[in-house]
Amino acid sequence: MRLEGQRLQRLARLAAGVLQFTARTMRWRVEGEAPVRRLLAQGQPILLAFWHGRLAMIPYAYRRIGGRRVQILISEHRDGEFIAAAMAHWGYGAVRGSTRRGAVKGARGMLRAARAGSDLAITPDGPRGPREAVQEGVVELARLSGLPIVPVTFAARPAWRFSSWDGFVQPFPGARGVILWGEPLWVARETDAAAVEQLRQQLEARMRAQSARADALMERK
Repeated sequence: MRLEGQRLQRLARLAAGVLQFTARTMRWRVEGEAPVRRLLAQGQPILLAFWHGRLAMIPYAYRRIGGRRVQILISEHRDGEFIAAAMAHWGYGAVRGSTRRGAVKGARGMLRAARAGSDLAITPDGPRGPREAVQEGVVELARLSGLPIVPVTFAARPAWRFSSWDGFVQPFPGARGVILWGEPLWVARETDAAAVEQLRQQLEARMRAQSARADALMERK
C-alpha cells in the first residue's frame, strides 16, 4: 500500500520518535569528531556522506556535534517521501534528487542550500545502490560547492540488520553504539574528471573501511 497524506505523516512521526528514543537510550562511543566540531565552530558548512544502510543514527550523530541546519538529498522515488517526512522531525530539510550523473535538479537544490550557509547530507550509494558504492555526484557536489566531504558512520550491538538492498541497521534501545567521523576531504574547484574519479574511489575505500572498523569495534567484548 502506498503511503501518502496523513497516514504517511503519522508513520513518519512514529518512526522519528522511535529513532530518537533509541538514540537517547544507547551507550555511545564517539571517535574523530574534533576536526568536524572545529569546522562547524568556524562557520564552515560541511557535506556529510554516509551509507544508505547507516542512516538511522546519523541525525543523532549530527546533532551531537552541534549541527543544526542541514539539507539532505533524498530520491524522488515514493520511498523518499517517507524518509523526507521522518527526517523533518529531526530538523533535516530535504532536497529531492539523486547522486548519479545528470541529476541536475538535486544538484541545483543542494548548491542553493550550500550558498545559503546550510550543511548538506548525502547517501552516496542511494537511492537504490549498488550498496556501499559511491556515485560520482557527491564528489562533483563537493567540487562545485567548495564544502568538505565528511564521512560518518555508526554501528551498534545488538541491532537488527534488515534484508533490504542496503542492509539497513537499526539498533536496539539501550544498545552499545559507536559513531566514527572521518577526516574532511576537500575537492578543489579546478579538479578535472580523472582526478574526480580518483577521489571517488578514495572516498569509497575510506567509507567502507570506516564502517568495517565500526562493526569490528562492536564485536569486541
